[in-house]
Amino acid sequence: MKKIIGLAICWLYILSATAQKNLSQTGQPDPSKKTLIVETACGECKLGLKGKSCDLAVRIDGKAYFVDGAQIDSFGDAHASDGFCEAIRKAELQGTIVGDRFKATYFKLLSSNKKTTGKPAAAKKKHVA
Repeated sequence: MKKIIGLAICWLYILSATAQKNLSQTGQPDPSKKTLIVETACGECKLGLKGKSCDLAVRIDGKAYFVDGAQIDSFGDAHASDGFCEAIRKAELQGTIVGDRFKATYFKLLSSNKKTTGKPAAAKKKHVA
């Protein structure tokens, strides 16, 4: 009986460890639409946007927009050393600006050996996930 319980615990541990994916892409690119390379980070922590919690944002032509269609934690831990709350990253995306938001139909986080840490707009805030 102890062996069965031990095997069940090991099996659950392995399942939980492999179930968490670190996605680098949301959606598929549309070859007929323009693809942009932009800066992306937490809107509140790194791009100076006002909000209630840590949310994904992009900077296009010097203006920051919150992103709809991709979630900040879909790309790993936002509070890790290379996460969106700690570093400004580059992303490839497609979509449209609607009001003060970017509606993403495709969002791909680009890998980079060098991360731009950027400066927060104001004093460092407490992170809210």
